[in-house]
This record gives sequence, C-alpha cells and structure tokens, in this order.
Amino acid sequence: MNILFKDLPIKEETKQAIEALGLVETTDIQHHAIPLMLEKKDLIGQAQTGTGKTFAFAIPMIEHIDLDNKNIQGLVICPTRELTLQVYKEFLKLVKFNKQIKITSIYGGESYQKQFKALKEHPQIVVATPGRAIDHLHRGTIDLSSLDMLIMDEADEMLKMGFQEDLETLLKDTPQERQTALFSATIPAFIKEVAKKYQKTPEIIKIKTKSLTVDKIDQFYYMIKKTDRDQLLLRALDFYNPSSAIIFANTKRDVDHLAAFLQKYSYEADALHGDLKQSQRDYVMNRFRSRRLTLLIATDVAARGLDVSHVDMVFNYELPFEDEIYVHRIGRTARAGLSGKSVSFVYPSMRGKLFMIEKFIKQQMVELEIPTLIEIQAKQEETLFEQIKHETDSNETNYDMLIAKFVELGYDKDDIISALIKKLSVQIKTYEDISKPRTRQDNNFSKDQSRSGSRNRSRSGSRDQSRSGSRDSSRSGSRDQSNRRDDNSKQYFTATINLGKNDGLRAPHLLDYFKKNADMYPSNIGDINISDDHTDFEIHVKAVKRLDQLTDKVFKGRKLKFKITKK
Repeated sequence: MNILFKDLPIKEETKQAIEALGLVETTDIQHHAIPLMLEKKDLIGQAQTGTGKTFAFAIPMIEHIDLDNKNIQGLVICPTRELTLQVYKEFLKLVKFNKQIKITSIYGGESYQKQFKALKEHPQIVVATPGRAIDHLHRGTIDLSSLDMLIMDEADEMLKMGFQEDLETLLKDTPQERQTALFSATIPAFIKEVAKKYQKTPEIIKIKTKSLTVDKIDQFYYMIKKTDRDQLLLRALDFYNPSSAIIFANTKRDVDHLAAFLQKYSYEADALHGDLKQSQRDYVMNRFRSRRLTLLIATDVAARGLDVSHVDMVFNYELPFEDEIYVHRIGRTARAGLSGKSVSFVYPSMRGKLFMIEKFIKQQMVELEIPTLIEIQAKQEETLFEQIKHETDSNETNYDMLIAKFVELGYDKDDIISALIKKLSVQIKTYEDISKPRTRQDNNFSKDQSRSGSRNRSRSGSRDQSRSGSRDSSRSGSRDQSNRRDDNSKQYFTATINLGKNDGLRAPHLLDYFKKNADMYPSNIGDINISDDHTDFEIHVKAVKRLDQLTDKVFKGRKLKFKITKK
C-alpha cells in the first residue's frame, strides 16, 4: 500500500488542500519521490504523463518554501505553455489554504507586461517554458540567486523540441547548491549527462506504466476531409447510437464548437475542458456519470483521471499528437471487462500520424466507408428491433385489458403494433453530402485513376496505394504493407529557412507557425537544427508543397525563404 497523504510530514494547509480534492493515497511516483525530495535529495523520476508526477514534485517544493524569503525559491520548467498552465493550476490547488505562498506562470504568447507585473509581486514559485524563462533571465526580470529547487518536467520532450541549450543555460546559471529533479518518460543520453554534471548523486525512480490493453476495443477510422468532420459526426452518432460516449478534441475551441453544434441538433452533449469553472466541470461530470448526459466532449487534460465504466464508444474528432494519448483515450471504453469501440476521424495530412499510432499499438485500425442514409436507416431499424425484442422477452406485465379496449373500438393488433413502432422509431433525417478525399484509394477511385492516366497515379502517391482498406490489406498481407509504410516514413527532404537564433527563432515557434499557417503538424517535421542566421529542418516529402503557402510571408520581421534539398 502506498503512503496516505495524511501521513506525510508536510504542512497542515497542504494536507487540507489535498483532502479537499478528495485524494487519500499517493500514486506510485508520489509514494517514492515525495519522501526523497522532502529529504532534499536530487532525483530522476521516470514516469509517464497521468501518473500524478506533478504533485510528486509540487508538494515537496511547497514544503521547502521559506515564507520570510520573498525571492524565487522554486522553478519548474515545462516544454509547452499548455503543460505550464496545467502545472501552475495544480500548484494553486495545493496552496488553496496557504495564501502566503505566491506562484506565477510565464510562457511565450502571453503579454510581457502581464508577466512583469506578476514577477514584481515576488512569487516564491515560478512555472515557465524554457525560452521565456531564459528571456526573463537575460532581461533581469527574474532573479534566481535564491533558487532552492529546480524541476524539469517532461525533460525528454524538451529535448525533442530543441531546448537542450536553454536547459543547459538554466542548469549553469542557477545556484549550484540547489536541489534538482528531472521527470521524464524516457531517460535519453542528455539526461544522464545532466545527472553527472549538475546533480548530486541523484536517486533514480522508475515507475512502470500500467499498460492499457486495447485488445477488447474494436478500432475504426474514417478518412475524411477536415471540413466534413462535423457532418460525419452526425452520421456516425446516428449510425452507432451509443448510449454513452466520449468525443475527444485537441483544443478547447473545438470542444466548445462541438458542444454547441451537437446541442443545436438536439443531442444530449456537453463540454469539459480546463477553462470551465470547477462547479461547471462537476455539473457536467455528475450528469455523465449518472447517465443523464449521453455525449461528453472533452480535451485530454480535462478527461485525465476520468474513470467511468459505462462508456460504449470513444470518438477521436482529431488524432492526438502523442501515441500514448491515443491509447489513454480509447482506454476510456472497454472498462470492467466489457468490450468497446473507438472511431477516429483522419484527414489526409494526418495519415502519417495514423501510421505512427498503428505501429505503436501494434495493430491496424479498420477503415470504414462513410455511412449512407440508407445504411443509417437500416441500422436504426435493426437497433429498434433489438430493443423491442428485449422488452418483449423480459416483459412480465399484462396489458390485456388495455389492448381489449382498442379491439372494442375496431382496432386490430397489427394497427396497435404499427402505431407503437411509429412512436418509438427515430425520425428520418437528411444529411449534407460528404465527398471522399482524393488521396484515399478505394474501388471507385482506382477506376478513376485508370481512366485519368499516370498523372493522377503519381499524384496519389505510393503511401496512398499502400493502404486500400482492411479487405485489400488482408489479401496483400500485413507484412508487405508494414514494409511499405516504413520505407515511406524515411522519405524526408532537408529544408533551409532564412531565420535562426539571431532572429530569436526556437523550434516550438517554427512548429507552431507551420501548424497555424500551413496546416502542417509536427509529425511532418523531423530534426530541427537552428544556426545563427538560418535553420535546417527535415520535412516529409508529402508536406513539402505546403511550404509554398509560406514563401514571402513575414515571420519575426523577415520575409520567409525556403531552400529544399533531397536528403
């Protein structure tokens, strides 16, 4: 059994805050890390997202704060602004009953003036992204001379994003007698080097992640244009008619949009994300848990820790960027030994992400055809038949007297049955047309290809040809298909952009700009090497043409110029 929070040697105000959250027992990472960190030991904690690692370092950091010292004593570095905000909010929960401890967050994309003001209020704890922390350090708006504890959260992710130099700067330019803890899902070579150079005989904690089995989950996907996802969702909901489902979206904006969209069409749906007040989140979750809400639309962060056994289906409105997040999402169904179903919406630019997820889960998802109006109606009739059959088989109530009254009025039993079925039947709907993306290969598209000649065949690309649906793949063999995918995944070009360190460019800036302005996701980009006056990066051959959308656009005060060379 893990340590109970009430038995930890920590402030009573912190225990009170933990109790208010309804938490009793520590998680595995908390059980091992908190006592060591309370003893001021350096450590490396290997644990996945969702294991409770934030409290594992937040509780000891709060415990060690000297209330008489108004300088920054604790610094937490996170790879993204989203995680920075999430960690910041977790800290706020822990100091709910200890207002003497001040905490602030600083990250890119937020007003400097707002951050200057927050820093002037002398927070003892700062949660920050690497780039913005370095920026404030150089400006002199952050003083780390009193730093007592430095935490690097998701350190391996920061390395992937090109923050190695920033992390080294923070490690070098902060007091050497500080306590240092690194939390990471993996332990790459750089983290081992950090341990040698900047930590004092660190303790190493490795928490084995409880695997989320996907064996009992039927996994499907639709290849769809991004603009047609809303209409497909209407068809899919009517076709499957889940009694309880979670729809995952990557952004709060999409969550709010889907909630309003589905409510407009009279679905029992509501939103769950971090911007909602706690009372609103509790209201939504209580309705979902008690089955008074059929569809829960949520972000990954909001749904973290959600454990409801009655979820029939999970919909991915968009594939997540992380493979493990996909597994966590679909693991919300098939609980308590039950089976479940997941349906993902995949548009052509996310095809590479789909292959990566399949490789990660060691399974192939089954591609489905978009359900037609006739198929939806047939499915609804089949569902209605099963419902009536179940009621008939389990019915023990006698309605002979009521039926006799109808017979006396001249109605026969067939009339009564027809009227009742009409009352129970789902109203027939019409749906907007949905056209298939041209990159998807099926029988109809193959015919079009043979008529249009080699030009269209070359445009479709070898990766499209490698995937012809579950029926064709079973004939061709999964081994050959897997080999073709691995070959395609190596097709990267090297590109050079006329921006570098001198322009203040960092890897996250570049990835964010590509996503917002060219619909190009991090899965399309390989290694990024930022020099003083230019940046080299790998780009998948399928995404190269999207750079045309950015040429001559102004970014960081410079007109963008790209040079492409084949690797």
